[in-house]
Amino acid sequence: MKFAKGIIAALLLSATAMPAWAEYPDRPITLLVAWGAGGGTDAVARVVAVGLEKELGQSVNVVNRTGGSGVVGHSAMADAEPDGYTLGLATTEVNLMHWLGLTELDYKVYTPLALMNQDPAGVQVSADSEYQNLGELLEAIKTSQPGTFRATGSGQGSSWHVAIAGLLNSEGIDASTVTWVPSDGAASGLQELLSGGTEIVPSSLVEARALIEAGRVKSLAYMSKERSKLFPDVPTLKEETGSDWEFGAWRGIVAPKGLPDDIRDKLIAALEKVYNSEEYNQFLSAQGFGANFLPGEEFGNFMATNDVNFGETMKAIGLAK
Repeated sequence: MKFAKGIIAALLLSATAMPAWAEYPDRPITLLVAWGAGGGTDAVARVVAVGLEKELGQSVNVVNRTGGSGVVGHSAMADAEPDGYTLGLATTEVNLMHWLGLTELDYKVYTPLALMNQDPAGVQVSADSEYQNLGELLEAIKTSQPGTFRATGSGQGSSWHVAIAGLLNSEGIDASTVTWVPSDGAASGLQELLSGGTEIVPSSLVEARALIEAGRVKSLAYMSKERSKLFPDVPTLKEETGSDWEFGAWRGIVAPKGLPDDIRDKLIAALEKVYNSEEYNQFLSAQGFGANFLPGEEFGNFMATNDVNFGETMKAIGLAK
């Protein structure tokens, strides 16, 4: 009997001596962004990071990993340990890069956590451009030698490249007529526009907002069914040319595949609170970002559907490998 009591006492002592597992998260979290600082994706990431810090009680550090038309940053998101301490703000390029033959990576390598916003593209030119509307610009492209006009705003075959290529295709213009100049994002692309290095930037209106309001850039059309609440005077593509082409860039939080269910569920719940917070909605409204939230599995289904649709579009315009 004494022997048995001794064993029980030893087991109890051993159990109390074992360190308790810390509750997630117990250290800072890294949020990777595949595009440069100053653009729309970076802005969304930083506001989400602040919200997650409040919900999770840990620092969330935004790290920009640019290069390779989005491949570098998105690969880093997928290759990280699936422990919840490295997340990523994935973008539309997840549905584009593999169709271009840039990488084998696609949406299946991630644990989808939450779609946080979606923004239609606009067609921006410099304020001193001779083209007063999209019809005039398209007519000039049609009647000029290939390569006369250049566009930029993202990597080769990335979101804004597909946006302008799809627009041209819908108008019966060979997409290769306009030369695409790769950039690390809309911010650097707009600076290239101002310097005269390109003539067109098909970014979101939000990304071009400061320059539009400063009178240095003007937007000729909006690739959505409805006009922008931010710039209601900018006509839709349908209104300008009759084209049914629409394109919007999405942004959502992902983790590497294999994330434990309990951590996944905690992050999804935290991200939904961030999305519904007064601070995040004020940010979306003030900046003119499109509001759209889809949690977990719904976000995964959204990426799967977009992957098929974008693939069909890229094949039609000759960008798919």
